[in-house]
Amino acid sequence: MGEIGIGIVGGGYMGKAHAVAMSAVGAVFNTALRPRLEMIAASSDASAERYAKAYGFSRSTGDWRTLVTDPKVAAIVIASPPETHLEITRLAAEVGKPIFCEKPLGSSVADATAMTETVEAAGVVNMIGFNYIRTPASQFARQLIADGVIGDVTWFRGEHTEDFYADAEEPATWRAQGEANGCMGDLAPHMINAALALIGPIGSVMAEIETVHDSRGGVAVTNDDQGQIMCRFERGAMGHLFFSRTATGRKMGYIYEITGTKGAIRFNQEDQNAVWLYKAEGPEAERGFRQILTGPAHPDYEPFCLGPGHGTGYQDQIIIEARDFLAAIETGTSLWPTFRDGLEVSAVVEAARQSNRTRGWQDLTTP
Repeated sequence: MGEIGIGIVGGGYMGKAHAVAMSAVGAVFNTALRPRLEMIAASSDASAERYAKAYGFSRSTGDWRTLVTDPKVAAIVIASPPETHLEITRLAAEVGKPIFCEKPLGSSVADATAMTETVEAAGVVNMIGFNYIRTPASQFARQLIADGVIGDVTWFRGEHTEDFYADAEEPATWRAQGEANGCMGDLAPHMINAALALIGPIGSVMAEIETVHDSRGGVAVTNDDQGQIMCRFERGAMGHLFFSRTATGRKMGYIYEITGTKGAIRFNQEDQNAVWLYKAEGPEAERGFRQILTGPAHPDYEPFCLGPGHGTGYQDQIIIEARDFLAAIETGTSLWPTFRDGLEVSAVVEAARQSNRTRGWQDLTTP
């Protein structure tokens, strides 16, 4: 076993999640590489020092450049705002360090393209954080589809809906400003990633995007609250995707329904330890969706718990990502989802925005 110094840029919600994951991943998965929380960077020296004490980092800095170039930091986790991702990636790639970047991959498709080209030209290990698709339940659903259990997929419906911005009287935050921080930059990438992972590339889209509340707490809103995409997958299936941060009552509505010629699958992240499976077989009177509770027989469940139905949680998804990032570093080979996979998601978001502007169908080409 070897130690590896981890540097995390950003100490907020996702910075903490990745720090906790790096602290736990060795014990959960018995990884060959064991992370050491070497340094954390934040917007100021004071906040970085506060995060370092809270999360257990050896050192801290108010300048992410210091972290990226530090010789004791061997791998970089980017958990800062999207507009910072490109510049951090460029420096990290220049000094040859593996990079894990939270979604979205930059603040635009241009950023995502530049980031992907940068890491591929430098030959550095790279991954992007789409954690929800990593649950044992969704990994199992992906396996069922790939194995042909539900036949040829004919229809996909997916949504990522939350209500954290449903009340327009609540004070505005940074989320109300800038295209990358709107619903299409924040929530949409997760479900688009799910659609691509489960069904395959999207060939064309027709989209509508809107701002539900033009102001929040008296402050003008400059980005979108919700959007919908009608799409056609390259393999022929029809699809519909919906995203909203104003979906009253919905807390973690990462939901998909998949129809095939031999069966169907349903999943809801608010009940993330269950998959609902329908098989078109047996007597009609005995057919119906059946609930499958995840357990040690399902992907990446057993390392967390030996009890079927006991369940995994949000933080466990991040630990699974950390395991794969360490494995990629160990072998020198990037693992799914890479920056190029993140670029594919960004391309769908950009096509949706273009469709919304033109009020027509938009074709995609795989990046």
